[in-house]
Amino acid sequence: MSDPYESWREEKQSAWLYRVVAECERGTPREALFKELAQAADEQAGIWLDAIAQKGNPPPAPFQPDMRTRVVARLTRVFKPRAMRGVLAAMKVRGMALYTQAAPHGMPMKRDDIGKRHQNGAAGNALRAGVFGVNDGLVSNAALIYGVAGAAQEPSVIVLTGVAGLLAGAFSMAAGEYVSVRAQREMFEYQIGLERDELEKYPQEEAAELALIYAAKGMDAAEARRLADTLMQDPERALDTLAREELGLNPDELGSPWVAAMSSFSAFTAGAALPLVPFLIGQDDALATSIALTALGLFAVGASMSLFTGRHALLSGLRMLGIGGAAGLATYFIGAWLGVALG
Repeated sequence: MSDPYESWREEKQSAWLYRVVAECERGTPREALFKELAQAADEQAGIWLDAIAQKGNPPPAPFQPDMRTRVVARLTRVFKPRAMRGVLAAMKVRGMALYTQAAPHGMPMKRDDIGKRHQNGAAGNALRAGVFGVNDGLVSNAALIYGVAGAAQEPSVIVLTGVAGLLAGAFSMAAGEYVSVRAQREMFEYQIGLERDELEKYPQEEAAELALIYAAKGMDAAEARRLADTLMQDPERALDTLAREELGLNPDELGSPWVAAMSSFSAFTAGAALPLVPFLIGQDDALATSIALTALGLFAVGASMSLFTGRHALLSGLRMLGIGGAAGLATYFIGAWLGVALG
């Protein structure tokens, strides 16, 4: 179980931020939701206060939001809750899933429907990350290779530079992705752990919060309460649902740091290798072949991006070709100028 003092502070912090969000939502149906969530958080803080008193421990000092909480509140007032939903969710503000769903017709109407809308996004996100990883490797290593090719025509120098750029970029991307996903996973696991403790400590209050969120999304209030009470009968199902609906998390898709790192490494390497291959195999016209392969790769990456942007594939491909081509030309001529100036 978590420290009761820390749990009390978490609930008071949530209540304070709920009221900030309610202030931002003044005049909308969400205002009432977040005011009720604030009241519920205060009541849950009272439960932890009682637990502290029962153990004979001194009560905590009156709650005062810390600097981080005040900064988040100020940013929420400026940029509004929708833009800040990720930060607010990390601060244990529930109901942020309201800002990621477009219409109430997506509401689950029976237990088997819970969480279905979360099950189809992972593959799309992985594909998008792969495409952008290939693009990063292709553009950065092509620009590096052509910059050196402009300054020095020796194939051995170009190969050494290209291999070094590929390895440095791939390992950097993998390390960054590992650290990022590891930190995100630890944060998510901490939030789910807090939710588990709260579910054990006050299940009825958690059911009431879940019912409020369902009602705010368009479900009939009585039906929302019935569904929430039914879910609470199965603790594991209840925890899964609370994580999805209150925290906006999918417990099945927290992400593996090692998988993310290897995927990033592989995607970057695939892109970075394309302009390097002709130099590795020692072709006489290696530079021309490399430029042709890079151009084809840039167009293919741009066309693939249209899957996520909704733009026409031909236009997206030509735009990416133009951007990548400009980068390659710029580094080539800069390299040629430096080669003359320093030679």
